[in-house]
Amino acid sequence: MSSDLVVVGAGIVGASVAYHAARAGAVVTLVEAGQPGAGVTADSFAWIGSSGVRTGPAAALREAATDEYHRLEAELPGLPVNWSGSLSWGTTDAAPEAGPGQEIVDAATAAKLEPALRQPPEWAVWAPGDGAIDPVGVIERLVAGAREHGARVCPDSGVTAIRRDAAGRVVGVETATGPLSGGTVVLAAGAATAALGAPLGVRIPVDPSPATLFRFSAPADLVRTVVNNRDFDLRQVAPDRLVAAADSPERTLAAVRSTFHGAGDVELLSSRVGVRPMPADGEPIVGPVAGVPGLYVAVLHAAVTLAPAVGRLVARELLDGAPEPLLAGCRLDRF
Repeated sequence: MSSDLVVVGAGIVGASVAYHAARAGAVVTLVEAGQPGAGVTADSFAWIGSSGVRTGPAAALREAATDEYHRLEAELPGLPVNWSGSLSWGTTDAAPEAGPGQEIVDAATAAKLEPALRQPPEWAVWAPGDGAIDPVGVIERLVAGAREHGARVCPDSGVTAIRRDAAGRVVGVETATGPLSGGTVVLAAGAATAALGAPLGVRIPVDPSPATLFRFSAPADLVRTVVNNRDFDLRQVAPDRLVAAADSPERTLAAVRSTFHGAGDVELLSSRVGVRPMPADGEPIVGPVAGVPGLYVAVLHAAVTLAPAVGRLVARELLDGAPEPLLAGCRLDRF
């Protein structure tokens, strides 16, 4: 792999790769079809946490998620992260269980954590180390950080093809505004990643996965943590705004009003469907592509949670030339 990189996609994964690679000394061009952060990341609920039992190839990445965000906060002062903790209850019929970094709390404690609850649950799972981000704000800081380290950023330049030389090695990309050269191309284009790999004979098993995000008006301090229950994932993003990840706007609005005191005037402001990338087995696909020298893939579903760790490890893998053990279970060749 070359340290002259073209990163395709300025969502949170591509922005993280570009920032970490530029900071490590790579020559980086970050290219995006629209504006950085204007894609699916903008419609993410953006809950981050390392708590709970983690299994699978990306378990270690998930366990490091909050530490990686704390590291990124130190590197990029002003990173918009709110370490509110999360409170979950009633998501299953089984008795609550606490995983690493979690504790079971009673109704009195739940009421202290969320004073507006009409009927605090008898038991809930409290994860004090959890938080949430402003995803667009984080992307803006990552892109600004990449620029500060010499990266070139090309918005409104949709990639139409991967360029290769006569020997089959990647030499850059074709875009709507002209060609861009680079010895390594990192595909971090979310749900569009599969379509970019297909003309090269590369099958990247990623499908679009729609997710709905609702925005509501709200009184100040109605919700203080990240709330997770059967009806919604809910958090306050501004003194007068809530966001919720759920299925139905009508049912979600009714559930918010019935769950919290003072929520009678909460109103739906908007509803947007984001098309998230979903690998076939739900786990990240990260690593070089066998048979196409110079091509590297970084596509994952839990992008907001894992982007700082993945960006740092991808940059180190590309620049140092040594496989990263934490990415060993995430390779494309597992399919």
